[in-house]
Amino acid sequence: MKPRQILHVDMDAFFASIEQRDNPQLQGKPVVVGGSPESRGVVAAASYEARTYGIKSAMPMATAVRLCSNLILVRPDHNKYRRVSQQLVSILADYSPLVEPVSLDEAYLDVTGCTHLFGSPGEIASGIQKRIAAELGLTASVGAGPNKLVAKLASDYRKPQGLTIVSPGEVANFLADMPVEKVWGIGPRTQAELKRIGVTTVGKLQSISLDFLLQRFGKHGKVLYDISRGIDDRPVVPTHRAKSMGKEVTFPKDVRDTKVVEKTIWELAEVVCHRLRKRELACGSVTLKLKFADLRLITRTVTLPEPTGLTRVIRDSSVSLLRKNWNGYPPVRLVGISCGKLIPGNAVSPSLFPDAMLERERKITVALDNLREKFGEQVVKSAALLQCKK
Repeated sequence: MKPRQILHVDMDAFFASIEQRDNPQLQGKPVVVGGSPESRGVVAAASYEARTYGIKSAMPMATAVRLCSNLILVRPDHNKYRRVSQQLVSILADYSPLVEPVSLDEAYLDVTGCTHLFGSPGEIASGIQKRIAAELGLTASVGAGPNKLVAKLASDYRKPQGLTIVSPGEVANFLADMPVEKVWGIGPRTQAELKRIGVTTVGKLQSISLDFLLQRFGKHGKVLYDISRGIDDRPVVPTHRAKSMGKEVTFPKDVRDTKVVEKTIWELAEVVCHRLRKRELACGSVTLKLKFADLRLITRTVTLPEPTGLTRVIRDSSVSLLRKNWNGYPPVRLVGISCGKLIPGNAVSPSLFPDAMLERERKITVALDNLREKFGEQVVKSAALLQCKK
């Protein structure tokens, strides 16, 4: 059987690079995209100029500002990033029907059956990089290997604008000197346990027998054994159906006022439900997420009587969960809601005896969605939200 030939395309500092592309005054300067330091925002992306100061993704924005006094902060524009991501996927689809986006800025391609059309994996990878530069004005790093694991590690090997090709016979040597913390599937706890037995590189992990790893790590020992040898049988899956959709917000200051948290849940429900309907989805469950001032985190889930995309149903279910699980103490640091058990909206069976109020809500919702699509998200607000603000 012919070995698979997998590419992993990873955009370089995606959000920050888009902002630098669109604003020449930001080019060559330390730029981060993310939330405000005053509101406990975090870094979503950092330009390579900012990374020289030790700034990286997921870092608290307040820390990033302390590390670089001349740091330029840009608020994220997710709609713009999604549009560029769609353009990226369109480019990749020209080279293979097997394209698996895993986030806005990275994707796998299986080019096993495409080399007779476009050349070797290295030639395909180089062609993709050139098109991304010409059509998007951005750069990407690409890794090629016999499977997803190796391809992803290869794309990260020479960033930015890297191109690394690993043939099946080179996998063991390519992995040998790599620190175990660089490898997908080896988390912090496993890293600490490996360090206790003197394993800090993949090469050292390769030297340990399967029996020992099974004895020490249980079933995960087999995973470690395979990872160290670059064994990965996962296929490239062209489409992923979302399992959930949600949104959360961190308050600038810890909140005890139940009305403030309820109002925030209403706002979150408006955003999440509009996204659901835009993608023609319905949800069968709602989950409330609360993080308190002491960083304790709880999640509570309720199953809905029937799948829906109506804001009112999801909003009321979320507020009900809040009232059952929080009365104002301890103070809340973060609140979020997510909709689970997603199914296509057209798969929802209509009721023989529809609730008159819900049917009215459905018609109003359709009208509001049409207004938002035509004039923008902020053109219409729930009257209840306006009352809350007042």
